[in-house]
Amino acid sequence: MAEHHEKNSERPYLYLITPPVIEDLEAFAVKLDEALTGQTVASVQLRLKGVDDEVVIAAAERLMPIAQKHEIAFIINDSVAITAAVNADGVHLGQGDGDVREARKALGYEKAIGVTCHDSIDLAFTAGDQGADYVAFGAFYETTTKPSKFRPEPDIIDHWITATELPCVAIGGITPDNVAPLIKNGAHFIAVCSYVWNHADGPAAAVAEFEKVFVEK
Repeated sequence: MAEHHEKNSERPYLYLITPPVIEDLEAFAVKLDEALTGQTVASVQLRLKGVDDEVVIAAAERLMPIAQKHEIAFIINDSVAITAAVNADGVHLGQGDGDVREARKALGYEKAIGVTCHDSIDLAFTAGDQGADYVAFGAFYETTTKPSKFRPEPDIIDHWITATELPCVAIGGITPDNVAPLIKNGAHFIAVCSYVWNHADGPAAAVAEFEKVFVEK
């Protein structure tokens, strides 16, 4: 993700999150390839819920080469062990998923480490002090993908980027129609999931809609 930081100073990029359930890995691999065709996605996070590690590893081994073909970072959600096992580009940690410093010891400095910080600048500063490469705020809007009791105001992003250069991700129910306040406040990355994968015209069309808004910001 660090390699995308400089260009994000002028516009945001998408941080694409996989669906929590992938029933047909081969079919999804095609959809992922379609979604990454443009220049709008900076990273992909594999986020599968309620499955064994072996399933996550198999998905990573199938999907990570697609991201790498497009020179896009491939991030594993929650698990430092799986990140190391598949040699992914980084890991994203929730508040209950372990310490950034321990993750850094396990993964080294070549891997990106991101941390969910909900609606808290304090949590974000703690993550930064521990050596995180980026922080994530949200959910900004109602979402069924990963329901959240936290509802930060968009200006938390402005407060954050005024205080630090550490990149931030905005997450939670974001669509091309409601993303404008997050762009205005300076979000480096916009995390999206269901809007892209459930789009009637396919993931590439959804990504193109975001691209249009990002360029016209």
